[in-house]
Amino acid sequence: MSVYPIVLSQSKFIHRDSVKFPMQERALQFGDGIYEVIRIYNGDYYLLNEHIERLFRSAEAIKIQINLTKEALEEFLTLLLERNNIQEDGKLYLQISRGSAPRDHLFPTDVEPNFYAYIQNLPRNLEALKNGISTITHRDERWENCYIKSLNLLPNVLAKQEAKEQGRDEAILHRDGIVTECTAANVYLVKNNKIYTHPTTNRILNGCVRMRIEEFTKKLSLPFIEEAFTIEDIIDADEIFLSSSTAEITPITCVDEHKINNGQPGPITIKLQQAYEIDANIHQNSQQFA
Repeated sequence: MSVYPIVLSQSKFIHRDSVKFPMQERALQFGDGIYEVIRIYNGDYYLLNEHIERLFRSAEAIKIQINLTKEALEEFLTLLLERNNIQEDGKLYLQISRGSAPRDHLFPTDVEPNFYAYIQNLPRNLEALKNGISTITHRDERWENCYIKSLNLLPNVLAKQEAKEQGRDEAILHRDGIVTECTAANVYLVKNNKIYTHPTTNRILNGCVRMRIEEFTKKLSLPFIEEAFTIEDIIDADEIFLSSSTAEITPITCVDEHKINNGQPGPITIKLQQAYEIDANIHQNSQQFA
């Protein structure tokens, strides 16, 4: 099964070999792939091992065989830092798809996975970290396997866009009123000095920063309770915050029209931010949350 030589692309009839994007890439046609985003501080990866472990778990879940060991992948990613002479803050994007093959829902045979990774500079969002962000609530319309970091992100994109069009920064997703997570972050509610967040199930992505936050709470003697909360619970919350590799630990100071903690970041959120900075070995602006 082959593609005929003349194709239509951007209102032009051209030879298939001249198309600027990979027409038969399964990531493009099916979203058949996985990815990771890894934070970089001062030229070093943060939580690299955790991200690689999750990448391999995602690959196993959708039956992609990664043709590298974890150790070899880590070595390649370290070399990528060195080849680009990275000294500043940034992020790495890494993607693996099932490969390129004639379009068919069935897995292709004898096809190598397509893999690439690149680095972008990404300064810390100190304004959001210090003053917090505003969010909307939005129905969670994603599939049932959100624990896989797959390329199927259209519901996330639409919810995030809806938030932007309403002048907000992020969307808190819920299933019939039960809060799951945000479009690109885990979300937490603080009440009576206890931290609540959705249990680690197939309905959320167990974030690498989320796992580290649980460790922080043990050191700070703060209860970390994996128990889902509701949209109604948000109204009475003492604090709300989110976490991700690029957002770190960001306070949420407004949800829909309701201000959280009078629109100010709360003390527990600030303690966790300070713990994060120490753990990530971030020296600059280390007193910004004091």
